[in-house]
Amino acid sequence: MLKTNPKMFVCILFLLFSLALSACSGNGGANAPGATNEANGGHADRSPTDDAGTSNPQLTGTLKVQMIGDFSVEDKTDAITGQKSKGIKVLKDEFEKRYPGTTVEFVLMGWDNYNEKTQTMLQSNAADVYQVPGIAKFAEQGLLEPLQPYIDRDSFDLGIYLNGQVDGWRAMGPNDQEPEIYSLPYIGDARLIVYDTKLFDDWGVPYLSESPTIDEILEKAKLMTGTNPKTGEQNYGLTFNGKDAADTIMNVNEAKGGQWGSGFLWKEMTLEFDTPSMVESAEWLNEAMQYAPEGVLVNQGAENFLNVNNNIAINLRAAPGFVNTIEAFGTKDRYQASLLFKHPENGMGGMFAGSPFAIGTTSSNKELAWEWLKFSGSEFFQEYMWMEQRSQSMPVIKSAADWDSVKEIPQMDIILKQMSQLWAPRYPYRSGQPRYILSENVERILLGEVPAAEGLKKAQEESSKWVKDQL
Repeated sequence: MLKTNPKMFVCILFLLFSLALSACSGNGGANAPGATNEANGGHADRSPTDDAGTSNPQLTGTLKVQMIGDFSVEDKTDAITGQKSKGIKVLKDEFEKRYPGTTVEFVLMGWDNYNEKTQTMLQSNAADVYQVPGIAKFAEQGLLEPLQPYIDRDSFDLGIYLNGQVDGWRAMGPNDQEPEIYSLPYIGDARLIVYDTKLFDDWGVPYLSESPTIDEILEKAKLMTGTNPKTGEQNYGLTFNGKDAADTIMNVNEAKGGQWGSGFLWKEMTLEFDTPSMVESAEWLNEAMQYAPEGVLVNQGAENFLNVNNNIAINLRAAPGFVNTIEAFGTKDRYQASLLFKHPENGMGGMFAGSPFAIGTTSSNKELAWEWLKFSGSEFFQEYMWMEQRSQSMPVIKSAADWDSVKEIPQMDIILKQMSQLWAPRYPYRSGQPRYILSENVERILLGEVPAAEGLKKAQEESSKWVKDQL
């Protein structure tokens, strides 16, 4: 007969207690953090603490959230494709579930005059959370709440975001000595070099490298301009967005080791629009235009790019939504993407784009607004944007790379890489008149009205004067 050992008896009791406790915690089923919420269309039902920092579920009240774009609270059907998408009520329902006693109200607007409308709202306390792609202007006026104290208090992990996404939206308040965090990213965006592999095959030209040089682009565009040896149709080597030609030249300038200028606030900003590398970049695009269809400056001649009747090999500046288009056209296996040009020393290149959320200094419920900002970085929020709002948003968090829905699109790997190498903070000169002065003079250069050096000198002088007048 076995003798009872008191120590062993205590251990057995402790083990049985631990097993019982483990069984209880593992029985959360659909209510457990991280489980799939079928009622919400399969989006991950994670609590804010899982993937977007700590939460404070005791907070209550009404939260007003302003959003810009083609958003709808209710579900809607695309008039062209017939595709249905869930409205942003999904976000409202989830936030109110996570924070019982709260009510989310949306203030939706289109992109027309969004900066002017947002400023009016900020000054009149019309919302608590704002979508602020024009953040530099509002932060400088002291209209946005600095977020570093909130981040420090909650030990909020900014590492969840793709590299550069937080830094890209840094801005300076009236008393700041350097760019600080006034917002958190929630809409990702970028531009990419997209190319048609069929035309490359027809011409027997090797595909673009993942990070092509400007010489590689020009060489291959030249090889594929003319009569297609397989189809007998006229082909063009490249195209680009004529309205964004100044941004393309700036990106070529970065590949040559140049930069837009320095400083952030108008009072400290110096511009480098007429440097030798900028002149060379404008001349590069002028040369590249001989391989583009006539009308490229007014965005004509590339109407068939991405569909089966395409006759242009390379697009120097395509929005990431091209993955939706090639899915709709059934050409997703035909088109590939490469990274924009990047600076040889700092590894960045291309204009930072997208949208962040910020808290207005006039907000009536700043603590709840902060919880919304953290919520917007959660996998639930980002997966909703990806699945239901893909035409106007790319994910901004690193974990998106592991989603099956992302991995099944081969071009997404390049898109997420591109978003991690964009120039940050975003070109600050674009928040004022220098953006339009540079664009106007670049257009004159490409139209052949003035030599590159003369046009860029004029852009430099006019922009510098405008900046000086702001002091």
